[in-house]
Amino acid sequence: MNQIETEILSAATVDEPWALVESFSTFKREHPTDVNRGMDEVVQRLRKHGVEVTVHEPSLYLSLPGAARVEAGGKSFRAKPPAYSVDARKGISGELVYVGARHNAMITDMFEQKVDTTEELANRVRGKIVISEGFASPGLVSQFEEIGAIGVIGINPGVDVHWGICTTIWGTPDLDDLPRKPKIAAVAVNQPDGEALIEIAEKGGKVTLFTEMEEGWFTSKLPEVFIPGTEEPEKYVFLHGHLDSWDVGVGDNATGDATMLEIARVLWANRDKLKRSVRICWWPGHSTGRYAGSTWFSDAFALDLEENAVAQVNCDSPGCRWASEFINLCRMSETETFLADVIEEVAGKAIEGERPHRAGDYSFNNIGISSYLMLSSTMPDVLREEKGYYTVGGCGGNIAWHTENDTLEIADKDILLRDIKVYLLAVLRNANATILPFDWRATTKEFTETIDDYQAKAGDRFDLSASKKAVAELSSALEDFYAGVEAGKIAPKAANQVIQDLARILVPINFTRVPRFHHDPALTIPALPSIAVAAELDSHADTLGFAKTQLVRGQNQLISALRQAKRHIAILTA
Repeated sequence: MNQIETEILSAATVDEPWALVESFSTFKREHPTDVNRGMDEVVQRLRKHGVEVTVHEPSLYLSLPGAARVEAGGKSFRAKPPAYSVDARKGISGELVYVGARHNAMITDMFEQKVDTTEELANRVRGKIVISEGFASPGLVSQFEEIGAIGVIGINPGVDVHWGICTTIWGTPDLDDLPRKPKIAAVAVNQPDGEALIEIAEKGGKVTLFTEMEEGWFTSKLPEVFIPGTEEPEKYVFLHGHLDSWDVGVGDNATGDATMLEIARVLWANRDKLKRSVRICWWPGHSTGRYAGSTWFSDAFALDLEENAVAQVNCDSPGCRWASEFINLCRMSETETFLADVIEEVAGKAIEGERPHRAGDYSFNNIGISSYLMLSSTMPDVLREEKGYYTVGGCGGNIAWHTENDTLEIADKDILLRDIKVYLLAVLRNANATILPFDWRATTKEFTETIDDYQAKAGDRFDLSASKKAVAELSSALEDFYAGVEAGKIAPKAANQVIQDLARILVPINFTRVPRFHHDPALTIPALPSIAVAAELDSHADTLGFAKTQLVRGQNQLISALRQAKRHIAILTA
């Protein structure tokens, strides 16, 4: 670390953030009224330190779960409805059918349990209530709705029942999204109750689902801090995280809110040492609107984000107990070396990076912004296995995630301070870098590996060599570009514009399917999605010609994007 970095990191303390965590541990932040109370407290604490804050008040479409239960066999089973379940307070009754789900115990897959939706299965579940393993997730619920189920019960992996959300719509729906709004009731139950319900299903029994939901438009406060840089004030690093939570949500995400509060305090006090600006936002509507707050911001400020955001950094679940490691760490490939250096310097830890999930307020992929971090530090796998914990999507791996057990004991003061410094250095160094610290050669390496994998699975049924050639040409151009940057032949301002422009091209082609400035469904998106069907040709024996037609078009789209990226570089290296 240089002297400025050392001085700024030393200014970070745990006092103010821990006070916020303690306060947030005393009240729920689910209903917009309570979320707004939390937003007001963040604003008050920021202004106490002289930090200027803008408070937006968007109208967001939210779904607020209430009580739920399952009645069967003369018993009542405890349940929780996910946000966007249909209201069924009068009860929905039907025959219960058990369908086993293919569930991989990985964060990547936990939101999208899959079933083999054959015609035979559709005939089994049509007009009935389905019970299956997994969280009551968008993938699980949408699959069964599509084949005619009238209700879904998700069996959670342990003794707790986790809140969640079951819509595939990302953010507030637009007219094109509305047809995908869930039309059936869904609930989650714990594993022991799930096993009892499976027995009822195997005997051909019936159940009744009850869900109480509140759905509609809610005015939601959204604080924004903009800390101006001294050299390129229009350019900024964008740090953000959600404030609404299930119950009191200490590890998810009071600790993240506190981390951003401290970073805002420290960087505001040291804004004369920033070259670029830092923009920080606290989101409403994360849990009850499928990232409605960040999606609203992405829509409202899309053109400014496109023009000026050099990176986006998500802050979710830092500072949790036992979270000593940095594994399952979301980062786009071009950011990995930069992020690994930061974490090694602050925490003395190596990272295990992975492709960002379609989750966690990553509402900016369609704009095309290089991104790193989502979930933060986590407990080691060996400790998780010792405790008998299953995979969850936050809280540092603690299974209190999305339950009423996510209380003050989930946070750890020492780990919180360490994670604050990780985020602080990542944002500060990114803002002050002479050359933006993103290496697109790592991304083209990822592209080559993806294409090789798809080609191996496609065999001789489709030829992806043109895609591989286009990636190789871009990679070669990037070698010349970075060599020119290192040798001082390319001015920093010009180099940074190219690095930013490459994000606008290469992030969407790797992470999105729909047009720019729209939002993909909240379902897993494979790498290089325009050609991903190449890996699925075994399942298209009866539709191979149609699949190959899709691949022709998808490969054209990919190659065009790669050539566009190459042209941006060629202007400077010719």
